Amino acid sequence: ISAPASLGETHVPHLRWKVHDFSALLETNAASAVSSAFECSGYRWFLRVTPKHKQGVMGNPYVALSLEIYHAWLEQVHTVHAVFELSIFNHSKGEYCGCKASYNFDVKNTYSKPHCLIPLQELLKSSAFLVDDSCVFGVEILKIDVSSPEKKDVVVQKKATTVQNLFIQKKGFIKGTYTWTMDNFLELDLKHSVRSPTFEVGGLKWYIRMYPRGDKHSNDCLSLYLSLDDSVELPLESAKVVELTLSILDQKNVKHRTATSGQGHKLVCVQGMGSSDFFGLKELKDPSGGYVVGSSCVVKADLTIVGSSNDG
Repeated sequence: ISAPASLGETHVPHLRWKVHDFSALLETNAASAVSSAFECSGYRWFLRVTPKHKQGVMGNPYVALSLEIYHAWLEQVHTVHAVFELSIFNHSKGEYCGCKASYNFDVKNTYSKPHCLIPLQELLKSSAFLVDDSCVFGVEILKIDVSSPEKKDVVVQKKATTVQNLFIQKKGFIKGTYTWTMDNFLELDLKHSVRSPTFEVGGLKWYIRMYPRGDKHSNDCLSLYLSLDDSVELPLESAKVVELTLSILDQKNVKHRTATSGQGHKLVCVQGMGSSDFFGLKELKDPSGGYVVGSSCVVKADLTIVGSSNDG
């Protein structure tokens, strides 16, 4: 975790991410919120804001940013070294200010450490950074080096800024729960992946996808994801902001294996989310546990739609 940065002027960012209703984001008690994806130099990236990041147990909360890479576009043997700027827009000065950072991304390290930009209380009192309960965050990727057998050179090409908006509702959340009972799990174990029947929450169709032996990024683990159904005509530039809990139920001891919104409690702009390393295969199949009883395995999804995200 980096020390609070002295905010200097930064470049106009690749991604301009406006968080509307910042107070509503705080009220969700989510640890962090994640943007929709943006593309740069052949990779997909996300920006994550942690509005109450603490340095140490007694530290004052800071608004912190981190950069995340989309793991599915990474090869197993690649390390992507990125140099980037994380910033917040100062409306009084009409410029972005922030800090420079770097990180080595690979399939097991997909997001950088949080970089503290500004104390939360300072942001809340500021008319420069918070205007009409909204603030604007940015990320500019300055340099990318890829370590791989091919010694791939990557040139960061400057393109027009991607603009995204995040809207958080203050009330009227839509909640839904779906339980998927598989009575033939041991037979499914032979398949690459399986998907649940579709179910509806918030007027949208969803499904759970499971990789019983893990996807290509897992490490001897079952992989589990929630996705929107492909038949849903949701504009590509639009996404729902969701709090998600995925669980494999313990049918004997009620020690359910649970993951909340992938990594920690965060708000995610969906097209799909979950974890490659959801549950170790050895523990999953341990007869003393209740996760697979006979050939039965039960997966549960709890989701709350708390807002929306779009480009614009």
